[in-house]
Amino acid sequence: MLEGGCLCGFVRYRLTSLPMFVNGCHCRMCQKASGSAFAINAMIEADRVELIGEGEPEIVHPPENLPPGQTGARCPRCGTALWGHHRIFGEGIRFVHAGTLDESEQLAPDAHFFTRSKHPWIVLPEGVPAYEALPAEGDGSLWTAEVQARLAAARGG
Repeated sequence: MLEGGCLCGFVRYRLTSLPMFVNGCHCRMCQKASGSAFAINAMIEADRVELIGEGEPEIVHPPENLPPGQTGARCPRCGTALWGHHRIFGEGIRFVHAGTLDESEQLAPDAHFFTRSKHPWIVLPEGVPAYEALPAEGDGSLWTAEVQARLAAARGG
């Protein structure tokens, strides 16, 4: 089990299973939100993210100029972004910001998304799928049968 938390330690959490998928996202929104060249997101069912500290994250909504339906969880004390919900996947799936894990080096991206806005000095590893935008949800080369089953279960289907 992987554990993580915010910078000040007020909000702590545990993943009760491995994520279903890990992506490196190079979209401009993730670049701005992470303050880095890309974000690493661990896609996991919301019920598999367990709070283990005394702190509760604060749910934030994007500004009006961003796409609606996406929310994020932040520490109310230090402001660290812990995870988000993407409008395409709904509240049953969390995209945990892998950098908040205590041992984030254990999760390497399974694929890279939005490479059309990737910084030119970033070199992607050979053999890791890369997409100019988001892949199609039914893409069998990316979404394995296990991932598709977990997604369907998390969405109540």
